[in-house]
Amino acid sequence: MTPITLLFLAVSMSADAFAASISKGAELQKPRFRHAIGIGLVFGVIEAITPLLGWAAGMVSQQYVQAWDHWVAFTLLSVIGLHMIYTGLKKEHKIEHRKQTLWLLILTATATSLDAMAVGASLAFIDASIIATSLAIGLATTVMASIGTLLGHKLGKFVGHWAELIGGVVLIGIGLAVLAEHTAFF
Repeated sequence: MTPITLLFLAVSMSADAFAASISKGAELQKPRFRHAIGIGLVFGVIEAITPLLGWAAGMVSQQYVQAWDHWVAFTLLSVIGLHMIYTGLKKEHKIEHRKQTLWLLILTATATSLDAMAVGASLAFIDASIIATSLAIGLATTVMASIGTLLGHKLGKFVGHWAELIGGVVLIGIGLAVLAEHTAFF
């Protein structure tokens, strides 16, 4: 795999995390740079691990992984999106929301990284360095999700209390896009 191919792969694998982090940044009132980096690191670490898991699964059976990754991504993104919509409509207390934030962030990062698992599975069958690929994907995702969080905060000023509702709709949209990309239903 050439360095340019690796760069394009890494950036494309971080696109879902970028979109999800924009909605996360819109939820935050004033994210500090360290918060944006922290959110980026959660997305990046998970996005770096999933190709490794996919590669290991690909060594066993590539078809099995590709057969279900899009359904899991769709389900997780839809459940998280629906929860965000519910929370936006209910207007939960901020303290309760903070307790759930890390777990929702981890679930969102996991859901947006399942496509990287399929990439890892496919890399098991070609001459590519899975370690270099995973590190590149993780780094690109960390950067993109950190930037997305900071941009989301700026966009959040314009969308106000609708940020969580919009974020939920965006996550469901990402789930539908993943499903459409991998099935003939759409």
